[in-house]
Amino acid sequence: MKTHLMFTLPWPPSVNTYYRMYMNRLLISRKGREYRRTVIGEICRQKVTQGLSDARISLTIAVYPPDKRKRDLDNLLKPLIDAMGGAGLFTNDEQIDEIMIAREAVDIDGPGYVRIHLTELVEGK
Repeated sequence: MKTHLMFTLPWPPSVNTYYRMYMNRLLISRKGREYRRTVIGEICRQKVTQGLSDARISLTIAVYPPDKRKRDLDNLLKPLIDAMGGAGLFTNDEQIDEIMIAREAVDIDGPGYVRIHLTELVEGK
């Protein structure tokens, strides 16, 4: 039986602010580490208790931007996927075989958010 996980996460930092160089090393920034902690808390709060361990994964993301500024959707992917992996939803982001991302309505009254749907792909995909 295929596993489906659906949940909502806060708006992620852009990949442009997710990393910082320190002594010639690329590290996750303070903002990135805070986002990871927030995602772990949200996963627990929403009782998303089952991960997809080593399964092949399809990821669908609906984004609800916090305002009408122009944004590159691909800049949201790395921080979001890293945070979900850090929360234990999958072992490695290499498991993701399909990604669909779509911009939805602007969240005028809030800070923006993303709706996530993780689906285990049938074996052999």
